Amino acid sequence: MRLIPVALALFWGLNWPAVKIILSIFPPFTLRVLGLGSGALLLLLLARVKRVPLLPPRSAWPGIVVGGILAVAVFNLAVAWAQLSTSTSRAAVLTFTMPMMSAVLARLLLGERLDGRRSLALLLGGCGVAVLAWPVLHAVFADHDLAATKGLIFPLVAAFGWAAGTVYLKRWPVEGNRIVVTAWQLVVGASCALAGVLISGESFPTQGWNARVVGALTFHIVLGTAVAYWLWFVLSERVSATVAALTTLMVPVVGVLGAMALVGDRPGVADWWGFSLVLAGAGLIVLNLGAGRGR
Repeated sequence: MRLIPVALALFWGLNWPAVKIILSIFPPFTLRVLGLGSGALLLLLLARVKRVPLLPPRSAWPGIVVGGILAVAVFNLAVAWAQLSTSTSRAAVLTFTMPMMSAVLARLLLGERLDGRRSLALLLGGCGVAVLAWPVLHAVFADHDLAATKGLIFPLVAAFGWAAGTVYLKRWPVEGNRIVVTAWQLVVGASCALAGVLISGESFPTQGWNARVVGALTFHIVLGTAVAYWLWFVLSERVSATVAALTTLMVPVVGVLGAMALVGDRPGVADWWGFSLVLAGAGLIVLNLGAGRGR
């Protein structure tokens, strides 16, 4: 169980610079159609190999549709626009206000209580995110930089979509095999992106392809989408919505470090303080993950 958050941190964290690389030639809706659609196809092929029925129970469809719209479509589309509006590292950090939103929604809608360890983890993570988000917030409110507003709004929309989808699926669990359910949620997300392609008139890129883009796209489809979403839904099924959300605090740290190595982002001293606080909060949850099961 403790290895799942580590795998998610690596797969989703490195997915941030991968998406930034892909967006150099792909328009956002087209990228999400390809990424989510291909991820769904891989999972359905895996289910076929495992001889699992490819259609979930009829009772599962409402949860699949709502979860697919909120945690897949809204999240992924808003993240793509966020990366086009601000740096990869800032987009990653602001998006992961999601654990704080999840904790609040879980308290209001599920009655989940925060014990001392989770409260401290939330406080540390929140402080870390605040430190890392300060440059964007300063540009928006102090310098009245309207362009930076998109770099603030899109990550927060992504965070809310993810948090709302997570809490919804915890409140109304979806029956069926996790691989199949995850695949169809990705199909819902890809369908929403396809509607965006048709409305916006985006086209598939024919120029700019190179080994860097192909490698990033392969990682995005296989590990950053198919495997990571499957692991996430397995984790969120076994622990509370708050605990599941708090385990993702490591993702933006990996994302920023990956952005440094792959797309040239350069964090400053304050960023490293933020990373330390976020990792401390995540560590409190991950090291006690077994105790969070079923709560």
